[in-house]
Amino acid sequence: MAKLSTDELLDAFKEMTLLELSDFVKQFEDVFDVKAAAPVAAVAAPGAAGAPAAEEAPAQDEFDVVLEGAGDKKIQVIKEVRALTSLGLKEAKDLVDGAPKPLLEKVNKEAADKAKEALEKAGATVTVK
Repeated sequence: MAKLSTDELLDAFKEMTLLELSDFVKQFEDVFDVKAAAPVAAVAAPGAAGAPAAEEAPAQDEFDVVLEGAGDKKIQVIKEVRALTSLGLKEAKDLVDGAPKPLLEKVNKEAADKAKEALEKAGATVTVK
């Protein structure tokens, strides 16, 4: 197999949806027995060693959007779920029918807020964790 350059890999990742990228990271962690968040913690640790002990925990930067219920406008909610994810009609319907279920995992605050707003506008009940 041909070796891909860093730029080629980044271009491939840019074409992936958040769910596809999340699945890739999980598989990568399993195959190579690593944790993707570890390098970030290791980089932060040296700076924290010299800091005072009373320092607060870092702010949360990854959020999960959980669909709690579809409400009375189920079709609109399914449409929004499909718009936010790369799921097909059947998969989106199954997700909405099986609520409460996580819809988006480990997304930034802005993406989580946009998803919550769009789903609530469609009539769904949503929590961001």
